[in-house]
Amino acid sequence: MTNRLIALWTAIAIVVLLLMGVSPFFVVDVTQTAIVIQLGKPVRTITEPGLRLKLPFVQNVVYFDKRLLDYDAVSQDVITTDKKTLLIDNFAKWRIKDPLKVYEAFQTQQAALARLDDIIYSELRVELGRHTLSEIVSQTRSEIMKIVTARANEKAGAYGIEVEDVRIKRADLPEQNEKAVFTRMQAEREREAKRYRSEGAEEAQKIRSEAEKEREILVAEAYKTSQALMGGGDAQAFKTYAQAYRQDPDFFEFTRTMEAYKKALDKETTLVLSPDSEFFKFLKGR
Repeated sequence: MTNRLIALWTAIAIVVLLLMGVSPFFVVDVTQTAIVIQLGKPVRTITEPGLRLKLPFVQNVVYFDKRLLDYDAVSQDVITTDKKTLLIDNFAKWRIKDPLKVYEAFQTQQAALARLDDIIYSELRVELGRHTLSEIVSQTRSEIMKIVTARANEKAGAYGIEVEDVRIKRADLPEQNEKAVFTRMQAEREREAKRYRSEGAEEAQKIRSEAEKEREILVAEAYKTSQALMGGGDAQAFKTYAQAYRQDPDFFEFTRTMEAYKKALDKETTLVLSPDSEFFKFLKGR
């Protein structure tokens, strides 16, 4: 009877959720990998296709394509080593090798593609910038693409992405415009300068923080040492005073009183005391 009640209540709960438009089921296609997310954290990776179950309201599912994917980039400018501007239109073949890494880094496949776009364009810009226009167009394009593919795959691999191939579909030479080329070069140098300044400022802050830390440590240690020395000096002074007092109490009292006179009686001091005050006993005639 207990099992029947559990099954009945489970069925009722599922029906209620379906009526509310919230399904505890989800389907994983043969072309997909699914990651179950619970409270923002991945708890399960599903690579096999089929109907699966999740906790409504608590869990949601993010899908990633496991097939070899096409990536067609937007045409962008690249400056060659002989200062020619090329309008490069490239494409790439890529796949998601580790969906969990991709999710942890980007959360969505679209965000991962945007990062891949940055990586490939960066490697294209760097490598094409090492060659002349003639080499890119007719001589070493195949070798250049192999280098770009290898470097892009190495960088993308840290995010769980595998780059199979990178190719240039079209390389157009735009109308020569000295001012436009100069503006692009200037902007590029400014970006580099900004990056260097940013890195320098970060390094400077680290150095200042480390120096401040060292200063605080040195000050604390110096204060600790000074307190220890002062304490030792006071202890030695008290010990000396005690020994002197034991040897000749009257002389010790006379010496201490003379020191008190020296500190208390000067040109700027006025004391109002009774002539019979104990303070003046050594100034009285005997």
